[in-house]
Amino acid sequence: MAMSNTFSVVEQPKRKFERIGILFAGGPAPAANAVISAAATAFKRHGTEAIGIKHGYSQLMNFDPNKPLELGRDYVILDQAAVKRTRNSRGIMIGTSRANPGKYISSPEHLLEMEFAQPLRRVYEGLRSLGVEALISIGGDDTLKTANKLKMFQDHLPADSARIPVVHLPKTIDNDYFGIDFTFGFFTAVEFLAEELRNLIHDSEASGAYFLAETMGRSAGWLAYGAAIAGEASLVISVEDIAGPYLDEEEYTDPQSGETKVRAIMNVDALVGHIVQTMLARESHGKQYGVVVVAEGIAEYLPMKYLEGISRDEHGHISITEVRLDRLMSQLVADAYEKETKRKKKVNGLQLGYEARCGRPHAFDVMLGSQLGVGAYRALAEQGLNGVMVSVAGQLELHYEPFEKLVDSKTLVTKVRYIDRQSDFHRLARFLETNVNEFLPGNN
Repeated sequence: MAMSNTFSVVEQPKRKFERIGILFAGGPAPAANAVISAAATAFKRHGTEAIGIKHGYSQLMNFDPNKPLELGRDYVILDQAAVKRTRNSRGIMIGTSRANPGKYISSPEHLLEMEFAQPLRRVYEGLRSLGVEALISIGGDDTLKTANKLKMFQDHLPADSARIPVVHLPKTIDNDYFGIDFTFGFFTAVEFLAEELRNLIHDSEASGAYFLAETMGRSAGWLAYGAAIAGEASLVISVEDIAGPYLDEEEYTDPQSGETKVRAIMNVDALVGHIVQTMLARESHGKQYGVVVVAEGIAEYLPMKYLEGISRDEHGHISITEVRLDRLMSQLVADAYEKETKRKKKVNGLQLGYEARCGRPHAFDVMLGSQLGVGAYRALAEQGLNGVMVSVAGQLELHYEPFEKLVDSKTLVTKVRYIDRQSDFHRLARFLETNVNEFLPGNN
C-alpha cells in the first residue's frame, strides 16, 4: 500500500495564472522583502511568473499606451535570482511611493465619473498591458483603500471586460489595522525604538535631564505603547489618551467651504501639566531624569494656531514632520515645569521612527510576512478569491477578510483599530509607567 505524504500542504490551484503583479505602496516596513519573495516563490512553484511593479502606483497611474512600461525601469521579473535569500534583507526590493490613483474617489458614485476614475483606469490598462492577471497589493490603510477602489472600478466595467483580481496584504509598523492582530514590521520597529529609548534613559540619567521622544503612529498608539513598554519609558501618550480632561473643542473656518465648524482638540495645558506631574513624582523618588514618549498622531489634535501653514499629503493628512511635535511639546513642558517649580529643567525633544522602517527584520516579522506572502497565493490560486485582505491568527492560520468588512461602503475610508483603553495591553503600559495621583484615561 502506498504511503501518503503527511508533510504535503500544497493544494491544487483552482485558478491558473500566467503572470501576476506585486505592488508595494506607502511607507517602508521591515520584512517587506519576506512578503514579496514568499509571494513570488509561491506562484513560481506553480508555473506563474511574478513581476514587481516598481515604486507603487507612480508609473501605473500615469500609464500612456503610446509609451509602454519598460522592464527594469517600471517593473522587474521576480525570478529565483531576484528573490534568492531576500526574506531577511532590508528595504523594499521593488521600491515604494505614496502615489494615489484613488485620490479623487470619495464615494462609490465617483467611480462612474471619468474625471475622477481616470487614474484608476490608467492603472487597470497599465496592468493589462503587462499581461498581469492578478494583483497583490501590499501597504497600509491608504493602500487598502486604493485596492478596494481598483476592485470596485472593475466591478463597473462591461461584463465582457477582463477582470484583474486584487488581494491586499496589510502593512504598517503602526499596527492599527482592523482584521489582523499584528502587522509585519511592527515588532522590528518596536524593538528598534525600545533600544533607542533605553539608550536615552542612560543619557538622561547621566545628565539629569529629560527626553521627550516623538514616535511614529499617526492614527493609533500601538507603536508608541509597545516601544514605551519594552523601552521602560516614564510615560507614554497617544491619540487614545486624548479624552476626558485632555479633550477639548474649538471652532474653525473650513478653508474649502468657508463654513464655521467644530473640531476635537487636545487640552494642551492639561496634557503638559500631566507630564510635569510625572516629572515631579519621579523627583519624589530621587529620579531627576526620564523619558516621555508621545505618538506623532496627537499632532492632529493640536489647536489650529499650531497647525497654520502645515501642508497636507496625497491622502489629505497634515505633514506631521513639519509640526515638529517633539520640539513644541518639549518647550511647553520645560516652560510649565519652570513655572511650577521655579527651577529650570532641560527637556530634549527628538523624533524617532523613520530609522525603524528599514531595520533588519525581527524573526517573527519574517515568519508573519512570509505567511502573508504565501497567503496571497492561497487566496488567489487555491481559493479563487478577489477583494480580500489576507490575515493570520493563532498559529499563523490564514483567513481572508473581505474589503467590505474593512472599508466604509459610503465614504470608502478604512477603519482605524485603536488601542482599547480598557484592554490589558493599555493597562500594562499604565501600570509600568511612573505612578502619579493624576491618571490618564484608562489608568486605574
